[in-house]
Amino acid sequence: MNGSVRIARVLGVPLRIHWTVPLLVALFGYSLGAQTLPARLPGRSNAVYTVAGLAGALLLIVSLLAHETAHAIIARRKGIPVQDITLWALGGMTRMGKPRTAGAAFLVAAGGPLTSLVIGGAALGAGVALNALFGWDVPAAVLVWLAWVNFLLGVFNLLPAAPLDGGRVVQSVIWRRTGDRDRAERAAARSGQVLGFLLIAGGWVFALRGAFGGLWLMVTGFFVLIVANAERRQTEVAAALHGVRAADAMSSPVETCPDWLTVERGVDDVAMRARHSTLPLIDFEGRPSGLVDLSRFAEIPAAQRGTSRVRDVATPMSQCTTCRPDDLLEGVLERAHPSRSGIRILVTEGGRLVGIVTARDIARLVQRHTLRGTDPG
Repeated sequence: MNGSVRIARVLGVPLRIHWTVPLLVALFGYSLGAQTLPARLPGRSNAVYTVAGLAGALLLIVSLLAHETAHAIIARRKGIPVQDITLWALGGMTRMGKPRTAGAAFLVAAGGPLTSLVIGGAALGAGVALNALFGWDVPAAVLVWLAWVNFLLGVFNLLPAAPLDGGRVVQSVIWRRTGDRDRAERAAARSGQVLGFLLIAGGWVFALRGAFGGLWLMVTGFFVLIVANAERRQTEVAAALHGVRAADAMSSPVETCPDWLTVERGVDDVAMRARHSTLPLIDFEGRPSGLVDLSRFAEIPAAQRGTSRVRDVATPMSQCTTCRPDDLLEGVLERAHPSRSGIRILVTEGGRLVGIVTARDIARLVQRHTLRGTDPG
């Protein structure tokens, strides 16, 4: 997700934090410390309310992380690759490959909400126990608040609409009953579109009545709607790519750039006549060595272009998405690393570059699929 930075690894999975997370901590910390706790437990000092509010907000972030980590753990146990976990203002997001079976999809989807509900139950029990045994009413109130937020998070995520976990659960059930994964994904995406519109409409009504929560509902609704629309398009792409090999989609011959050229020569001899915004690089032996986005040339100061090499500003081969001509394109796309200019997949055979698959090539396949009258929409 744009605007996020990697800060750690959780059980081997990279953890990224979006810039909106501090805003989330501030918002919930203020709400808990300045409104909820003073109303429930009056007479404490401002310092107590502030510390308790901040602690509650941080515990909420830990709860969101646990929710997403549950998805990641189950996915990895089912053999599904997990790219990373990102926390942001509306919760969390775990990027992973597609489950291969309906059962795996069900378990991965259900793991997150169930974890939130378990955390909610544990927090509620701990809060009641602290208050009854030790009389620690402020920590108890924070834990009870955390419990209800996790209950709400778990229940909301079980709504039957993608991209919420409940939508994934419904998708897995339809997939299991019909054996048609594409149909299940389209149904979940449509339900997400409906839910997005309902949240926006409901938020608008609440906002007109002066309720601040209405704005939050509207933002959530816009997010659900945008992601549901994106998933609907991804379903159409997946349907068009069923059984398609990389060789069937790639562009060939490929325009390349020698990696030993200076940036100055790369601009004059290659970039100025290139038809594409991204070029594969080749080394002295003609083997692919990386991928360079032409916009990177513009970032190099003119005084350094005569000494910097093209390979110095390129994405190395180890970070490029590669495949063989006979590889199924749908599986390759699941692990693709988008460049600045979008999807670029280098097709190699015997250590040589034989083609490249771009977003334009994929769009062409989808258009052909639609013209054949099998549009999944």
